[in-house]
Amino acid sequence: MSMVSIQPTTPQNASAPAPEQPKDSLAGMTLLTAEGLEPRAKAGVEITRNALKRIRVAMAKEGVSPEQGGLRLGVMGGGCSGLSYSIRFDSEPRQRDRVFVFGAGVETPGDPTHSAPVRLFVDPKSFLYLAGMVLDFEETLMRQGFNFINPNSTKSCGCGSSFTA
Repeated sequence: MSMVSIQPTTPQNASAPAPEQPKDSLAGMTLLTAEGLEPRAKAGVEITRNALKRIRVAMAKEGVSPEQGGLRLGVMGGGCSGLSYSIRFDSEPRQRDRVFVFGAGVETPGDPTHSAPVRLFVDPKSFLYLAGMVLDFEETLMRQGFNFINPNSTKSCGCGSSFTA
C-alpha cells in the first residue's frame, strides 16, 4: 500500500484568490438623499435621479400638486413572497406619515415641473420594512417600472413586486 500526498501548485508566499465580493446593486446610480438626512441613513429612504424624473412626470400627468401631494410608498400583506410593495399618489400626507422631500433644484431632462421637489409619504408600519431602501426607475427593452432596492428584503419573487423580510 502506498501513500500519495498532494501539494498545492501555488507558491507558498502567493495569496489565495480573494473570495468574490457580492455585487453592489447600487453601482453606477446617482442617489438622492432626502432633505435633512445623511446619505445611506437607515432612518430614511433614497431615490435615484431616474426615479425623480419619472415621479415628476407622472405627478404632472396626474395633476398632483408638488406642494401638497406626493408619492405614497407602502407595504401590504400578499404576493408570492408574503409582502407586496404599494405605490400610488396621494393628495396630502397622513398625520403619522414620514415625509421625505427630494430634488429641490435638481434638474431632470423633460421635467414638466421645472425642478420642483417631490415628496414621498411612508406610513409608520411600512417604514419598518422600507427603512434604508432605494427607489429606482428602470427602463429597458424588457421592463419599465419602479424598482425597490430594499436591504430589508431576504427573498423576493421574480417580478420584484413582493418580498420576504
